[in-house]
Amino acid sequence: HARKATIAGAALIAALAAWPAGAKTDLRFNINIGPPPVPVEVVPPPPAPVGYVWAPGYWDWDGHHHVWRKGHYMKARAGFVWEPPHWVEEHGRWHLVPGHWVHA
Repeated sequence: HARKATIAGAALIAALAAWPAGAKTDLRFNINIGPPPVPVEVVPPPPAPVGYVWAPGYWDWDGHHHVWRKGHYMKARAGFVWEPPHWVEEHGRWHLVPGHWVHA
C-alpha cells in the first residue's frame, strides 16, 4: 500500500507542477475507506457506576488505517440514550457516524 501511495503522490505532484501558472482550478480529492473490521466484543467491566452508561468501543479512522477505540463509562444524561459511533455504507462508500445522545 505504501508503494501505491508513493506513486500516486508523485503523479499528483507532477500533474500540479505542469499546471499553467495563474490557471483557475477546482481541485477535489476523494479518499475511499474500506469497511471497518468486525467489532471487538467487549463486556463492560462490572459494576456499572451509578449514573453512568457504557459507551462501547468502535473502529475509528486515523487517516491511514482503522484503529480500535476502547469502550468506557460516561455520565448519563436524563431523558437521553447514547447511540454509539458506527460505520454506514452509502453508494459503496463508508463513513463514520459519530456517537451522540438521542431523546429516549
